[in-house]
Amino acid sequence: MFWLLPDTWTPHDEAELVAGWRLWLELSDRAWPTASWDGTPSGAVGPLRELLDACDEIESTYRETAEPSAEFTDIVQPLVLCASAVICLWWDDHAPLDSARAKALHEDLRRFSALAERVLTLLSAHGGWTELDVARRHPA
Repeated sequence: MFWLLPDTWTPHDEAELVAGWRLWLELSDRAWPTASWDGTPSGAVGPLRELLDACDEIESTYRETAEPSAEFTDIVQPLVLCASAVICLWWDDHAPLDSARAKALHEDLRRFSALAERVLTLLSAHGGWTELDVARRHPA
């Protein structure tokens, strides 16, 4: 599935810029399983669950100071929907992976990661931290 995102994003105020920056940081850190992954599907989607909690906290904090713009909401909602779909499929699967389930899990995570990369690019390009995004993609 191809998730629609805005073509551009212009932070409407400082609160939105901060929310975008926080989302970029969370997405950079929590979108992928870590080296501590236990090899189960539920363990692989654990970081996505943490990401959803972070998205909720970012949006709640933003709403304390201003109403999020439709543009910002249109960035966050596809992430939440896509992550939620992956979580719903795998959250309660604690069995070690066999090759067929590994392939299916990999495909679901790949779809989410493709969306995450598009969001990271959009946020960095229009938030003013493109050089950091380039460094994230190509560490020294």
